Amino acid sequence: MQKFRHVLGALCLWAAFSSAAVYASAPTPVATGTNVAKLSEQAAVHWVSVAQIESSLVERPPMAVGFDIDDTVLFSSPGFWRGKKTWSPDSDAYLHNPEFWEKMNNGWDEFSIPKEVARQLIAMHVKRGDTIFFITGRSQTKTETVSKTLQDDFHIPAANMNPVIFAGDQPGQNNKVQWLKDKKIRIYYGDSDGDITAARESEARPIRVLRAANSTYQPLPQAGAFGEEVIVDSDY
Repeated sequence: MQKFRHVLGALCLWAAFSSAAVYASAPTPVATGTNVAKLSEQAAVHWVSVAQIESSLVERPPMAVGFDIDDTVLFSSPGFWRGKKTWSPDSDAYLHNPEFWEKMNNGWDEFSIPKEVARQLIAMHVKRGDTIFFITGRSQTKTETVSKTLQDDFHIPAANMNPVIFAGDQPGQNNKVQWLKDKKIRIYYGDSDGDITAARESEARPIRVLRAANSTYQPLPQAGAFGEEVIVDSDY
C-alpha cells in the first residue's frame, strides 16, 4: 500500500509538471481573436431573407418589380476588368468609352456570373406572377444581348420578362427614378446607394443586395445606411 501511494504521488506530480509545461509553451497571442458570441453579432441593419420577403408579399397581387444588373443579379466584374485593362488601365475613363459599352452589352456578359440570391429572388417573383424589369445604369447601345442573357440565366418566361432598360449614368442625376415611376415598380433591388435612393424617390420598396467584396466597383457601399432592408448572404 505504501508503495502504491508513492507511485500515485509521483504520477500526480508528473501530471502537474506536464500541465505547467504545456501552458508555459503556449504561443503568445498576436491578435484579439474571436468567439461564437462575437461571430453572432450583426451590424444594426434591417436584415431580411428571401423567404421573409416572399412572406411579406403573400396578400399582395402580382406587381412590377425591378432589379439593377451589375453586382445585383450578375457578378459582372470580369467584363469591367477587361474593359479597364483594354482602354484605361490607370483610370476609370473606359466607363465613358462607347467602344467598351458596345462590347459589354453585346457579349461580355457571357463571362458574368449569375448571383445565387438573384436566382432565388427572380424564381420567387416569377412564381408569384410578377412582371420583371431590369433597370441598369449602363450606357445604351444600338444593339444589346443583355436581355437574352438575363432571361436565359434566370429562366424567366417571356410573359414575365421585359427588355433591359438602359438608364445611363449622368453626374448629379439619378436617371432610374423616372423609369421606376413610369413602369410603376413596387419593389426595386439594388446594390448601390443610388439604387436605394431611386427606389425611395419613386415610392418603391427599396431592398439592398450586398455587393461582392472583390467587385471592381469600389469602394463598397454601407448597406443599411438608409434604413433599408438588406438581404442576408446576398453577396454571391
